Amino acid sequence: MLTILIFSYFWSDKKQTIDNTIDISFDKTSYTIPASVWVIVKNFTASGIVINPCNDINILSSGEKVTLLNNCEDVQVASWESHLISYANDYSSFLKVWKYTLNSRLWDKEYFDQFDLENKWTIKKLFVTIIYAPIYNLVIFLIEIFGWSFGWAIVCVTIIIRLLLLWPQHNMMLSQKKLQAIQPKIKKIQEDHKWDQQTIGMKMMELYKTEKVNPVGSCWFLLIQMPILLVIYRIILWIQDQSNIYYLYWYSKSFLLTDISFSFYWFDLLQKWWLHWLLLAVIVATLQFFQIKLSLNQKEIDAKKSGVVLEKKSWDDKYSSMMPDPEMINKFMLYGMPAMVWVFTYTFFAWIGIYWGISTWFMLVQQIIVNKILKK
Repeated sequence: MLTILIFSYFWSDKKQTIDNTIDISFDKTSYTIPASVWVIVKNFTASGIVINPCNDINILSSGEKVTLLNNCEDVQVASWESHLISYANDYSSFLKVWKYTLNSRLWDKEYFDQFDLENKWTIKKLFVTIIYAPIYNLVIFLIEIFGWSFGWAIVCVTIIIRLLLLWPQHNMMLSQKKLQAIQPKIKKIQEDHKWDQQTIGMKMMELYKTEKVNPVGSCWFLLIQMPILLVIYRIILWIQDQSNIYYLYWYSKSFLLTDISFSFYWFDLLQKWWLHWLLLAVIVATLQFFQIKLSLNQKEIDAKKSGVVLEKKSWDDKYSSMMPDPEMINKFMLYGMPAMVWVFTYTFFAWIGIYWGISTWFMLVQQIIVNKILKK
């Protein structure tokens, strides 16, 4: 597959197949209410073209032209380039469930395309009503409270989310530490019944029940976090999309997206500059390293530092255990996770690094408290 893609990219004669043509079409074949409609103009001719989104592009619904007022400036598309024309500011013109048609005439040639505008499904409506709309309005409310500061709104949202997840996170950390504490018993079960995987599974379940440990206690916590993180990512990434005004509650209807300030001290939260990203990535990765280090079994770490050799597995090399090696998992968590966090923070927008850094700081402090509780 990789070979085919490389060959197609370097050797396919694209210009010869579509030379001297212009393509005008919607970016999607279907939208859901509220819709941020985009039109793609591709110029494969030898000269540039000038197109007016209001005069040269007609969008029809039930045979009548849709009134578009917010994007009527001429657009220049150079030769062999494409341009995206946004009708997001006209989202209120696309609230009727129907089939919309594009009709454009340029250089004595007509172009046609269409899309279907649909309502959200029941599950999606519930998701938007219960999760997306409340979080979006919370972000907008905080932006107004903090004098249109996008950065402080993110800081406050992060703190609120961490406080809401404080108790589930606490239980997850306790479960992880208890699981580490019974690792010697787990290894003994694996060694005593090394040739019988069914017996190992039964003994392990009995051990978990006796010690009141849930081996998958952290999974459900991740399932709780994931929808919230995805919603926050979607909201902030498209914070300037006018169609989001559709979800505003009555007390924020006068909100103007153009008033938002995306500058936060040395960072422009929606831009990328490698020096700021590098600094932020190092800070977040360092916090992640110390948080994970505190979450691991400190006795094993101290033993390795002092030169003590841990007990070696007694079964021969031909035996392949079905259970993962806890030592290898710990090494990956301690060094691999901070490295991954560094890469992600460096790659994405600065606001993600700020969110991740504050969340990790919360977890670091919480981990210290959990360790003290278990030590007592």
